[in-house]
Amino acid sequence: MSISKNINLQDASLVYYPDFLTKEVADEMYDVLLKDLNWEQHYIKLFGKTIAQPRLTALYSSKKETYTYSGLQLKPHPYPEELKKLNDLLSETTHEKFTHCLANLYRDGNDSMGWHADNEKELGKDPVIASLSIGGPRKFQLKHIKNPQLKHSLFLDHGSLLIMKGKTQEFWKHQLPKSKKITESRINLTFRTII
Repeated sequence: MSISKNINLQDASLVYYPDFLTKEVADEMYDVLLKDLNWEQHYIKLFGKTIAQPRLTALYSSKKETYTYSGLQLKPHPYPEELKKLNDLLSETTHEKFTHCLANLYRDGNDSMGWHADNEKELGKDPVIASLSIGGPRKFQLKHIKNPQLKHSLFLDHGSLLIMKGKTQEFWKHQLPKSKKITESRINLTFRTII
């Protein structure tokens, strides 16, 4: 089992596992998921304009509940075997029962995720988000909602797991910024519970 590191931030509870998956398992998982997941391009409205999300996504679940964020309502596909195994492993590690996995494919450094909190109503109070990174490492940034002086960033490595829980989504926003230097693609699997 990978050794975990607590990230000490005010009003947050974050745990980082730098080597949650071995390199061999992460490599294999990357190849399979890149090829087999139903990657889709979605469009969102931003300042009155319809734009392509700067990444591809796919939603999977053991249940039929849709997931709504940024004005999008996604219907889940049933879990494939690989995601089911990962979900079981994460449940063992976190003692949480995750119902949905929102997968994101960042094709290179031009793909990104803007500042946001995972605080949709259907996630309930103090949601637990388990974020598994496979592929090229990317910088992950956090900023406190009420105190702009409080910021933190870390690199999410191939095979790593970041767990955000407690009051994190209430007090912090996070993003994955663009970077012209990055040419590698990255798959991010974010497991969550929809109630």
